[in-house]
Amino acid sequence: MTKQQDFKIRLATVLSDLQQSGTDDGEAMFLLGSLAAGLADDLKSSDWLTAKRTMMPKTRDDVLRAFQDQGNLHHREGRAKQAYAIQALAMSLISVTLRDDPEIAAGEPLLDQIIAAAEANFRRAVPRAN
Repeated sequence: MTKQQDFKIRLATVLSDLQQSGTDDGEAMFLLGSLAAGLADDLKSSDWLTAKRTMMPKTRDDVLRAFQDQGNLHHREGRAKQAYAIQALAMSLISVTLRDDPEIAAGEPLLDQIIAAAEANFRRAVPRAN
C-alpha cells in the first residue's frame, strides 16, 4: 500500500467518524476549534482556512512536524481527543499536497467545513483578545 492509499483510508475514516459522531463530542470539537483558531492567530490569519490557503510549503512542513510530535505525545499520554484534533488539522494540511487524487480532492472540503465550523464555534465561545 502506498502512503497516498494509506492517507485516503485514514481521511475517509476520520471523515466518517466526524460525520457520524465526532461533531456530537463537544469537547473534541472545542479542542479542534481551539487548535485551528490558535494556529490561525499565530500565523496572523483571520481563520484556519485562510492560514491553510496562504501557508508557504516550508511553514506547512514545520507545522506538520510539530503536529506529528504533539499528536504522538498526546496519544502516548492517553489524550485521545487532543491527538484526534491534531490529526484532523494535519490531514487538512496534507490534503493540499494530494489534490490531484479525486477522492482526496473531494474529502478535503468536507473536512475543512467541519474544522471551520469548530473554529467558528470556538471563536464565539472565546472571543479574541484585543
